[in-house]
Amino acid sequence: MGGLEIVRHPRARRSRLSIDPATGRARLVVPTRAALKPALAWAAGKAEWLAAQRAALPQPRPFVPGAVLPVADESLTITWREGPHRAVQCEGDRIDCEGPVETLPRRVEAWLKLCALDLLTHETAAFAATAGVAVAKVAIGDAKGRWGSCASTGVIRYSWRLILAPGFVRRATIAHEVAHRVHMNHGAAFHALVAQLLGADPAPARAWLRTHGAALHWFGRSS
Repeated sequence: MGGLEIVRHPRARRSRLSIDPATGRARLVVPTRAALKPALAWAAGKAEWLAAQRAALPQPRPFVPGAVLPVADESLTITWREGPHRAVQCEGDRIDCEGPVETLPRRVEAWLKLCALDLLTHETAAFAATAGVAVAKVAIGDAKGRWGSCASTGVIRYSWRLILAPGFVRRATIAHEVAHRVHMNHGAAFHALVAQLLGADPAPARAWLRTHGAALHWFGRSS
């Protein structure tokens, strides 16, 4: 089967097939000592199921002229015209681009990452001041499995794609990571501090990410 990731897992008791909603990639988990050929034959018989699962995946949202992006709670439309300037600029409700159209997606993504780092740094500092803690550094990445992380060194890392999520989701994620500067666990005191910093129940933000988070990874993809 083309495009199938095969994973041997020591704790798996039987073969298991799944689709990663963030990437659309199929994964076959096989017990460590199980024969691979029968597992592949079983997975091949699930072609219709795989097709149905892929059909239900979020739609790609490429960075092309005319695309509308939700950026920090604003709807911005990508515009492009011929011209020598490669810098991406935000003018009102537009993301204005010139330069080679074939490099536009990469440049828009780079601009979004800069916006994300700036906003996340600013908002993290505000939450940290409220919590009375220090944050050594704010960084961004594009992890598929988590929206934020806090290291014992005081470095907090976020997915840059939070800039595309609603503000209440972004702020709840920041409060979560800043609270880890006080409690490096997920105990009752930690959850109480998250709610205190946020000034609201973070549950709706968690629910939003469970339901819509995978779709954020389809921004910038053409297929």
